[in-house]
Amino acid sequence: MNTIISLLCRLTVILATLFSFQAVAVERLYYVAADEIEWQYAEKHHNLMMDMPLMPEQQVFVKASENTIGSKYKKALYREYTDASFSQLKARPASEQHLGLLGPLFRAEVGDTIKVVFKNNGTRPYTIHPHGVFYDKANEGSPTNDGTSGKDNLDDRVMPGQTYTYNWQVPETAGPGPADTSSVVWVYHSHVNSIRDSNTGLIGAIVITAKGMAKADGSPKDVDREFINLYTVMNENESWFLADNIKNYLTAPASDDITEDEDFVEGNLMHMINGYLFANLPGLTMVEGEKVRWHLIALGTEVDLHTPHWHGHTGLINGHRTDVVELLPASMKTLDMTVNNPGIWMYHCHVNDHIAAGMTALYQVLAK
Repeated sequence: MNTIISLLCRLTVILATLFSFQAVAVERLYYVAADEIEWQYAEKHHNLMMDMPLMPEQQVFVKASENTIGSKYKKALYREYTDASFSQLKARPASEQHLGLLGPLFRAEVGDTIKVVFKNNGTRPYTIHPHGVFYDKANEGSPTNDGTSGKDNLDDRVMPGQTYTYNWQVPETAGPGPADTSSVVWVYHSHVNSIRDSNTGLIGAIVITAKGMAKADGSPKDVDREFINLYTVMNENESWFLADNIKNYLTAPASDDITEDEDFVEGNLMHMINGYLFANLPGLTMVEGEKVRWHLIALGTEVDLHTPHWHGHTGLINGHRTDVVELLPASMKTLDMTVNNPGIWMYHCHVNDHIAAGMTALYQVLAK
């Protein structure tokens, strides 16, 4: 009897220890730089969703000419590095290849802390400003006329060559609510000049998983795959690098009034999903029978009313069945889908002008 009691006591201690380990909050550490690079919106100048040549009016978005920049632009993007030396980029896993120009995906479980060591490798001041998570004035990532000074303002503008460390808490209010799925999405972006900074490319996503529902990497236990898609009309006319892009990519010297040219202005409105046009977006591949979670975010102006639509499947959002989701600027929504229909399917914004301008993609469901 004493032996049994002793064994039970030991088992109780072991179980208590295991549960205590699960309850310990985790610091999620990321090394992120703002890098100024060349971005390719459409490597293939072809309507890949329809497998047909681009119409003449669509060429304005991809063809370099004397009055259109084409599909390549200088941009500033958030990129993840392996350590504080910022000497080696961290390779993206296959599951994140679809992120495109989005910054590294920050993951956390409710109760964790997100720590981002941010280095500005660019030529202008940039920051990281998060939505959803908890931050104090020293970690807001935005210059604000709020009466603060000293160390509370060091995060407001990270100057070229400087490094700043952001610390964000992940309380219950940052995680899923009663009607949500086990993980929810938030956006982050530079906020020195939020309009120009985001149109220059400094945007990313944060996924927060409910307490007790996260794997070791912070992803939810109850889904097989997650995709994060940014729908926005990236306005290159508002980029900090407009002058550089005119100089680097126009096929002839620009006239003084090129920025007033109708084709030039229109051609700089990149109707993109994660930085890609005309179904050039890679990596939207899944397997029959999987539970797939789609996190959808948007930014932009009054033209950024988007309606992502999936062919071949429906999903659930807040308990409602749909195959179309409504997005407005800075909105963030999550849809769950069980994929059961193998094939290659259209996935696109259903706004007519946006379809025509290339806000389209393809997703593939592989048969088991």
